[in-house]
Amino acid sequence: MVIASFDETHLEQVCAVLAETSTGLTGPEIGSLLSQLGFDDPEPTITKRKRLFAALCNRQRHDQCGNSVAQFIHKAMDPVRYTAKREVFDSRRHELNQILGFSGYSLGENGKLMVSKAVHTLDEAETRADRLRAELRRRNVHADVLRFCRAELLRSNYFHAVLEATKSVADKIRQQSGLTSDGAQLVDDAFALGKTGIPLLAFNSLRTETERNEQNGMINLMKGMFSAFRNTTAHAAKISWTVTEQDAFDLLTLASLLHRRIDSAVPTGRAPTP
Repeated sequence: MVIASFDETHLEQVCAVLAETSTGLTGPEIGSLLSQLGFDDPEPTITKRKRLFAALCNRQRHDQCGNSVAQFIHKAMDPVRYTAKREVFDSRRHELNQILGFSGYSLGENGKLMVSKAVHTLDEAETRADRLRAELRRRNVHADVLRFCRAELLRSNYFHAVLEATKSVADKIRQQSGLTSDGAQLVDDAFALGKTGIPLLAFNSLRTETERNEQNGMINLMKGMFSAFRNTTAHAAKISWTVTEQDAFDLLTLASLLHRRIDSAVPTGRAPTP
């Protein structure tokens, strides 16, 4: 099967993903893969992405087709290379699919290119390549987290996804406790043992020191999330606060844990402090 030559703008972006500075293929890996495929490496001393682009672009021009590019992608994305790095494979595949969609291809879980309907807008590319919901389902993230974040996540808007996820935890606490406060104050009002040793909501029977330590640990976890994420995202301009995809996954998973624990918290019957 002859694959049509890839648009060089698309190819340049593919190389940028595969040879990304911090998480992409290393220089020696690029050299090894090119050698294994019998491709020339005309610029081995320049930056990784430019080096890879030069090699694949020259080869594609020589062959007058895109088969060599496909061969390199297959070699670089062979799943066996990622047996201990599943998240790297998923992330790299996701980014490649955002680009490959414009050329009428997608990269399957087997690391092979498949023909697909070409996309023509960024929204189409992001929708097709979006793996956020699949990853969240794989992690079995709490439905209430998905409910608060769905719109933001479909746009891969991590900044607002983080903010909405933390809001969802606060809303759940208010629903369970009847309180109206917010943030760290809300956590203390609902879960702190206080002078009486009896909170409004308890995660366990609080009969032993271990159980009381668990109660305090959950309090600190919730306060930490509000302090590190909600307070920052609520007051920092979006351009000055970077929330990566991995940050978003981890925060949503933490929010999911807190939702499950709050769901199981039991009212003690103590009246709220005025």
